[in-house]
Amino acid sequence: MSRQPQLARRFYDRFEPVHAVTYFSPESRAAFDDVGYRGFWMGYFAGRSAPLGRVAPGVVTALFYNFAASRVAKALPAAWEIASPDAALRAREDSAVAALRRYGLTDDTVARAAELAAKAARSAPVDGRPLFAANAALSWPTEPLPKLWHAVTLLREQRGDAHVAVLAASNVSGREANVLHAAAGRVPPEMIMRSRDYDDKQWRHYQNRLAERGLLDGDGALTAAGREFKQHIENTTDALALSALDGLEDAEVEELFRTLTPITRAVVAGGDIPAATPMGLSRDDLDDDSARL
Repeated sequence: MSRQPQLARRFYDRFEPVHAVTYFSPESRAAFDDVGYRGFWMGYFAGRSAPLGRVAPGVVTALFYNFAASRVAKALPAAWEIASPDAALRAREDSAVAALRRYGLTDDTVARAAELAAKAARSAPVDGRPLFAANAALSWPTEPLPKLWHAVTLLREQRGDAHVAVLAASNVSGREANVLHAAAGRVPPEMIMRSRDYDDKQWRHYQNRLAERGLLDGDGALTAAGREFKQHIENTTDALALSALDGLEDAEVEELFRTLTPITRAVVAGGDIPAATPMGLSRDDLDDDSARL
């Protein structure tokens, strides 16, 4: 098999929106409210960290990587005094599946994509990927639509763990990573400052740290070295994430793209996931359902 790392990036643009309904759909927000979590961020940190169990907030800060420790500490462990990790797991899966059904997706229409995504997720490397490992230890749903959502959740955490490893190996802290991401034009600075808790002084502090390495100029824009460095991070992440498809033959990869891409289009058309998100997703080639192998 001769597969290029760009395949992993295109795969990410297809599976991440299907997972991300758990952050952006009204069903998900209502479900976390119903179990008693206070506000979006308590639901977010409880839901996403629930596979880990009742770990210390510092563990969640380390694994999620780019959030302020103070933001995590406002949600955890207080969330577990309201509802257990098991309750959070039920809320996130049930609400995500409800949102996917509202988009017109059914067990029949997603069955083959669910089967192939699950095959990929079950065979993806787990070494050094703690969030992926925690999710992989959960029981698999049996129905196709919940199975699809669970599979893409595993795939996004598998890639995310690899991305964190690349950033850490490149000596880029989580807080610096947000600034670098914005400087590369992947997300609007104002959005990442608001969602990741920076004031102007803090933002400038991390800009200065990156500038000292020659990655940003005095205006906070990427230098030539910064563009090369950022591309290296993305390329290395893609190269590591490509291993998530190792368990599929080329024909199965093509079939996965052919069956998953229309599902992603339906999710995007549902209108819950904004065009600009902290994940920096691209929708440029969702009209192409080929893996281009």
